[in-house]
Amino acid sequence: MRVLYVATDQRVPGRDGGSVHVGSVAAGLAALGHEVHVLASAGDGPFPRDGVSWIDMPPPLGARRLRWLRGPRVRALAERIEPDVLVERYYNFGGEGIYAARSVGALAVLEVNAPVIDHPGSRKGRLDRALLVEPMRRWRDWQCRRADLFVTPQADILPAWAPRDRIVEIEWGADTRRFTPDAAGEVPFRRPAEGTCVVFAGAFRAWHGALQLVDAMRRLREGGHDDVSCVLIGSGPELPRVREAARDVDGVHCIGDVPHEAMPASLAAADVGAAPFDVAAHPPLSLGFYWSPLKVFEYMAAGLPVVAPRIDRLQRLVRDGQEGVLYDAGEPGALARAIDALRDAARRRRLGAAARRRAVERFGWDVHCARLAAAIQAALDRRAGREQPCGS
Repeated sequence: MRVLYVATDQRVPGRDGGSVHVGSVAAGLAALGHEVHVLASAGDGPFPRDGVSWIDMPPPLGARRLRWLRGPRVRALAERIEPDVLVERYYNFGGEGIYAARSVGALAVLEVNAPVIDHPGSRKGRLDRALLVEPMRRWRDWQCRRADLFVTPQADILPAWAPRDRIVEIEWGADTRRFTPDAAGEVPFRRPAEGTCVVFAGAFRAWHGALQLVDAMRRLREGGHDDVSCVLIGSGPELPRVREAARDVDGVHCIGDVPHEAMPASLAAADVGAAPFDVAAHPPLSLGFYWSPLKVFEYMAAGLPVVAPRIDRLQRLVRDGQEGVLYDAGEPGALARAIDALRDAARRRRLGAAARRRAVERFGWDVHCARLAAAIQAALDRRAGREQPCGS
């Protein structure tokens, strides 16, 4: 199968979830024996040498909202490569891949990781309606109507009219060969020789809950639990507020960005993985918790029990008392109590081992890519069957 993957606004290699996702899916499909070409933006270093043909094609002026202007270039490349399948990473102002797929007769796969529909109170939705003809809705509907297959972690973020038999729900994952409990490498922080080390890795946006984690650490220290420490990895708009909040809380360390290559050893050096999402701080999450959280899968692959709020989809990933501890985010002090429940080393080891098994069995990138390839092949077979001459 020859695949052209259009993700022009994603920087590869990079440190955010989108970058890891694109690189992992491309490499995973190539490892299954498929010919994979990827259009992406050059990132922090050279493109990976992983059996994938990487093509540097950033959006015009580096602006995501101008992605659609790459349509003619993507079509010209598609005509040269002649893919069987064209996968586009959805963005409202994209569509260049779907446009090219129709031109060359390739199966059009729309990879949807964020809502196509507008959440209640959406400013973008209000602006679109103010323009009377709703150009943004019409354009994204055009993309969806021309997709032969949708790949998404949650079907509810697609238009209600999207045919259910064209939707495959697949979670993201972790590289379970690299993220292991004994991953070796340089660790960019020093943890205490004893006690419980909690790690947070994320983009430091308001809804990632880093401030709530600092508050939980304050409560634990005030309760006399001096054996608990916390390391926060990453950067983003909330980092200054987090640093300020952590100034007078012992045992909390913000270390900034860490290359993704160093993350396996960083997680292996910790004891608990924290994913304290604050859904109330991000209005689109009123549609449901549509994220497929990379941090959670990598924590689990590293053998860490996960602490997370009791949210519908998170409960399907991390089972309370089996792979981690879930808490009610609406209860003051609940996060601190969840961490406190994992100060017992024997319990941590038991839950962490179960988390590792679940990640390997269900949430590895290899599992993700096998399911993706099977869904695409089934869609190709269905189309070939429809296109056979009558009586054949």
